[in-house]
Amino acid sequence: MTGPAAPEPGGSGPAAPRSVPLRRTLVPLLLACALLVGATGCGGDDGGSASVTASPSGTSSAQAQKFAKTRFVSNAGLAAGATYQWIVKPYRAGKFKKGADGRTFALVKAGLAGAFTYNRLKAAAVNAKGDPLLSKAVAPLTAGIESLKDLGAKLRRGEVGEGDIGVFESVINSVKDAGASAGAEVKDKVPSTAQLGG
Repeated sequence: MTGPAAPEPGGSGPAAPRSVPLRRTLVPLLLACALLVGATGCGGDDGGSASVTASPSGTSSAQAQKFAKTRFVSNAGLAAGATYQWIVKPYRAGKFKKGADGRTFALVKAGLAGAFTYNRLKAAAVNAKGDPLLSKAVAPLTAGIESLKDLGAKLRRGEVGEGDIGVFESVINSVKDAGASAGAEVKDKVPSTAQLGG
């Protein structure tokens, strides 16, 4: 018997068996690494595992805060758009005055917009709780938002005056300012008639 033959030029020959032991060594090594990483990610008493688990929760917390801001901006924007489009502009144009053309239709829409504005602002206040800075900025506005609760019905009946319109404008401007101070700029977004009714 002779020793292992040298590989023939250009052929696979006896060199192929060398890669099998390498695979047999790498597979258990990779499995051991995967188990080690999994074990440290699942917890433990050492300080290293705490930093591994803190990072994902920090990321999901940042995502939750971003989502809260996005929802806040959307809801507050719809409230602002409804207020200016269906309440402030028609009032300033004299559409709510007795005898004005289209008064009944304008008042019905204004009543729907008033209720819609109140609901969207309530939702925006809830959204704000998902972001600490935004929550702190919006918290003092809850009484102002609550003051809009019955103004929708008052609008529908045509019983509003300059002071009532001023309350809507003041609350909307305060919500916008609070959003801007927390990095959540609110822009007016006019809802559709279907959204007002829904």
